[in-house]
Amino acid sequence: MNAHSPHANGEILTAGPEPEKAAGTLVLLHGRNASAHDMIALYRELADERFAAMAPQAALNTWYPNSFLAPIAANQPWLDSALERVESIVAEVLARKVASKRIVVMGFSQGACLTLEFVARHPRRYGAIIGLTGGLIGPAGTPRKYPGSLAETPVFLGSGDPDSHVPFERVRETEQVLTKMGGMVELRRYPGMGHGINEDEIDACRKLLKLVV
Repeated sequence: MNAHSPHANGEILTAGPEPEKAAGTLVLLHGRNASAHDMIALYRELADERFAAMAPQAALNTWYPNSFLAPIAANQPWLDSALERVESIVAEVLARKVASKRIVVMGFSQGACLTLEFVARHPRRYGAIIGLTGGLIGPAGTPRKYPGSLAETPVFLGSGDPDSHVPFERVRETEQVLTKMGGMVELRRYPGMGHGINEDEIDACRKLLKLVV
């Protein structure tokens, strides 16, 4: 493992057709102590075989060592390495002549936080952005002046409230920031759900995928 960029050479699991032959490509980011295999299982549950799936594996099964609410510096160099890994995957898909509006970035928990921070730092018209129990990274009061536009990208945010890892206030802040950036954001709050993914969220994801052309 490269100490300066721990995720640089991580495995990428794939499923479905080749990206250039697919209706779209899902970039799937797993949570802490989980794996790329879990995200491929989620891809199977979505049951849309028109899509390609690319699920990178984090080093030691975590994208960054501390809470996403910790100071940014406390999660370095892991956080920068994780963001660079996602950027390299999106760049690879774009290089294969796949339009950005056919790329869906999706994550759960720590992977959702990484998803949302990545798209805020690299805004464009994606096919969809899906954050299941996550929010933008950094402590309270972190400046959120991200340049660029999401150009009406559909965004789905789902989260239990309360959640043991992700304060709903941060999910709400994320909704506001991504809306200001031009995202078409839908936020669903699930009282008492716990830290997981429910069937309503899966159904919302399936509906979003049907809109990707």
